[in-house]
Amino acid sequence: MKHAVIVGATSGMGREVALILVKEGWHVGIAGRREDILMQMRDQYPQSIEYEVIDITREDAPIRLQNLIGKLGGMDLYLHSSGYGRINPDLDPTIEKEVVRTNINGFVAMTIHAFHYFKEQNGGHLAAITSVAGRRGMGLNAAYSSSKRFQMTYLTSLAQLSHNGKYNIRITDIQPGFVKTDFLHHSYPMVMKTPYVARKIVRGLSKGKRLIIVDWRYRIVSYAWHMIPSRIWERMNLQRFVSW
Repeated sequence: MKHAVIVGATSGMGREVALILVKEGWHVGIAGRREDILMQMRDQYPQSIEYEVIDITREDAPIRLQNLIGKLGGMDLYLHSSGYGRINPDLDPTIEKEVVRTNINGFVAMTIHAFHYFKEQNGGHLAAITSVAGRRGMGLNAAYSSSKRFQMTYLTSLAQLSHNGKYNIRITDIQPGFVKTDFLHHSYPMVMKTPYVARKIVRGLSKGKRLIIVDWRYRIVSYAWHMIPSRIWERMNLQRFVSW
C-alpha cells in the first residue's frame, strides 16, 4: 500500500485530493489546523486515514509531520497544500507578513523535512501547490504572488539537488488558476471547481509530472503573460478583472 501525507487537507484542493487517493487505495495522512475536520475525515475512512494537527507556522510543525509519518507507517508522497493569501492593494503589513510567514517560512520548514526524509529512504515524491499567480508580480497581492514565485524557484532548486545527489526524489510543481474554495473571497474570471482541479492534480501526480498547470486555459494565460513586456505589465490594472 502506498502512503501519502497531505498538509493542508482540511479544505479545498488538499481535502479533495486526499479523498480521491483514499478511494484509489492509498493510506493517507492528513494534516491541518482544524482538528474537528481532520477527525471527521478520519472517522469517515478509519482504515485509510491518519491525522495530525499541524500549524506550519509553528516551530514544532516538522516534529508533528514526523509524528504523522510514524502513524502512517511511512511516506511515498508528500503534498504541500497549505497556504495563505489575500487581495491587498493597500499593502496592509499584517497581511503581507502573514503571507510570508505561511507561504515562505512554513513552506520551507515542511518541504525541507520531507526532502530529508525521502533522501534517507532513497526515494519519494515531493509535490506542492503553488499558483499561476507566481509567474508575474501582481500589485493586487504582492506578497502572495511573490511567495508563490519563491515556492516555484525553491522546488526547482530541490529538483536540481535530487538530480545531482541521485536521491531519486521526484518533484512536482502544481500551478492551478483560480479555484472555487473558501480561500477565494472575490469574484474572478475562469474559476474552476475544486473536484475538477483535484482530479487533474491526482492524474498528473500519477504520471510523475514535473509541472502541472490546471487547466489548458491557464497554460495559455501563463504563456501570454510571459509575452507581455515588463514596462507594459507594470502599467496594467488587474483590478478590472476582479469583482469586489
